[in-house]
Amino acid sequence: MKTNKLSYKIGQYSMFAGPASILFLAVVILPFIYGLYLTFTSWDGVSVDKPFVGFDNYAKALSDSAYWSSLSRTVVYSVITVALVNVVAFALAYAVTKGLKSQNLFRAGFFIPNLIGGIVLGYVWKFVFNRALVAIAEALTHNNASASLLSTENGAMFCLILVSVWQYAGYMMLIYVAGFMSVDQSLKEASLIDGCSPKQAMWHVIIPLMRASFVQCIFLSTTRCFMVYDINLSLTKGEPFNSSVLAAMHVYNQAFVYKNYGTGQAEALVLFLACAVIGVTQVFIGKRGEVEA
Repeated sequence: MKTNKLSYKIGQYSMFAGPASILFLAVVILPFIYGLYLTFTSWDGVSVDKPFVGFDNYAKALSDSAYWSSLSRTVVYSVITVALVNVVAFALAYAVTKGLKSQNLFRAGFFIPNLIGGIVLGYVWKFVFNRALVAIAEALTHNNASASLLSTENGAMFCLILVSVWQYAGYMMLIYVAGFMSVDQSLKEASLIDGCSPKQAMWHVIIPLMRASFVQCIFLSTTRCFMVYDINLSLTKGEPFNSSVLAAMHVYNQAFVYKNYGTGQAEALVLFLACAVIGVTQVFIGKRGEVEA
């Protein structure tokens, strides 16, 4: 009897989850294991031979000043972007859950930027920064030598942050909308009856009950920012003078441009571990303080 039940469960799993499991194994697990193996070789990404070099690639990664500069730049970019994305997304979610007319239309409009691919988005905003805003500045100041924001180091990072916030905020907004809708309105009404102001009700009642939404949004926006590559490539290409090269772009260049595939894989693994540690720590801390209605 137990054997029949086990066979039935295996058959069910194979029918419904089997194809997805096979794809996940082929697309995620096996490439990850193979990439881990390549970190111990000096493969250039082209040749047949893959000489074994042990931990030399990890030593090169740890001593690569350009890599650590790009990683520190990524941390600064991620901290600012994650904070702005969640503030903007929360504000948008609050605005579109107040019963405004056409609020569903606004929700769709705010979400649309997330549907646009990062490459296309980067090129569109590159035109805006290099042509449209420059033309407006020249018309207002009567100066034909107005510079683009992308031509300066701080300006390029500002543009990256701005475009990332514009793209990610709409997606995070939907999670916050779900959080707002999951809060029992009777709790808010009870707090107002007990003498709380709307601000106090928001801070002491609604936000604590939405902690799960904050955990999810911060985790998703953090991992996205640490692994961002497409916008970095199409918007700045790391310019000017490699001042806007983020960690993912540096890893790609190391592996595919400079043909140091083993070192690039080692640096990618370090980036993955850093992102995983930060993400898991954030989720663990966030989950500890969750409140249930």
